[in-house]
Amino acid sequence: MTLAIDVATLPGAAAKILSPEAPPPLRMMAAKGVIPGLKPGDIVTVIALLTEHADSAVADTARTTLSKLPPPILTGALQADLPAPVIALLAPNYATSAEVVEQLLRMPRIDNTALEHMAQVADERCGEIIATNEQLMLRYPTVIEKLYMNKRVRMSTADRLVELAVRNQIELQIPAFRQAAAAIMNELLPEPTLEPTPDDLLFRRTTELAAVRDVQGEEDTHETDEEGEEQVKTEFLPLHAQVAKMTVSQKIRAAMIGNAAIRLLLVRDPNRLVATAAIRSPQMRENEAVRISASRSVSEDVLREIALNREFTRSYQVKLNLISNPRTPLTFAARLIPHLRDNDLRSLAKSKNISSAISQAVKQQIERKKGGASRA
Repeated sequence: MTLAIDVATLPGAAAKILSPEAPPPLRMMAAKGVIPGLKPGDIVTVIALLTEHADSAVADTARTTLSKLPPPILTGALQADLPAPVIALLAPNYATSAEVVEQLLRMPRIDNTALEHMAQVADERCGEIIATNEQLMLRYPTVIEKLYMNKRVRMSTADRLVELAVRNQIELQIPAFRQAAAAIMNELLPEPTLEPTPDDLLFRRTTELAAVRDVQGEEDTHETDEEGEEQVKTEFLPLHAQVAKMTVSQKIRAAMIGNAAIRLLLVRDPNRLVATAAIRSPQMRENEAVRISASRSVSEDVLREIALNREFTRSYQVKLNLISNPRTPLTFAARLIPHLRDNDLRSLAKSKNISSAISQAVKQQIERKKGGASRA
């Protein structure tokens, strides 16, 4: 991006360094933060501008310097009224330093760009610091979204942010916001605290356990027993037990930011809010949709979400699974029948595992194809 900073507002020494006629050694020294006579705020602004210099060596050096500013320069710059673009460049580099984050949040010209950068990479403590500034959260709701999707941000913090948005009639652009909002409004939230709550610890332990035992390739968390019922595989039972302890809002957030193992457990959750949140997760992949669409233990709501997702239904296997699955709502399954290959149509026509309505629709499709072929 081009930094929208008026060089004319900077001291003469800064303008000289930034001038096209400036000697290369002078620019390189400035990129390293060596600029005698300038205040820390102006030094940092010059370094920020040099990150966009045409000379890649200068630009790279400036970026490195900006990420590791000498303490006296950084401390002094944080006392200045820095331009918004400079704050935005500092934000991601210092988003895990609580002292720096606190000072950046006080800057008059901080904007959503800087806040979003910090929210995306903040650690637990800094995420809490950012979230407690409700005025900024309400002014820039996109920052709430970034914090919610940041795996390092506490569960209790994420809950409070969703509650803040709901209370102020702000609809967040989180795939499962309505589900999360409904869950939050039915739960008693803990008071803000500097220490992690029991719910925070449960959420952390569950995600750590999921990271150790994720699914690979075509693997699923469930298997079918002799009676045709799906059961959780033995190796996933500890994770399943942890997930079962979670609140609805915890499950919904885990579905949003967790891995495939958590999603494949949660998509089968009996709570409709949780199951639909899992299938709407931005992390959901086609190979997961293939497994889920074949499952007869997921709800109609989940299968409907898959059928409505154009990215998922590009997959031929997903289409075939949805039609073959007796739990798929008839309207959605019937729409997909014309996309099937002849051999699959014939197999389905003989199948006893599909509904009579789908069987009839399949047979009608076969007849239509025969009629079209004979006319040709």
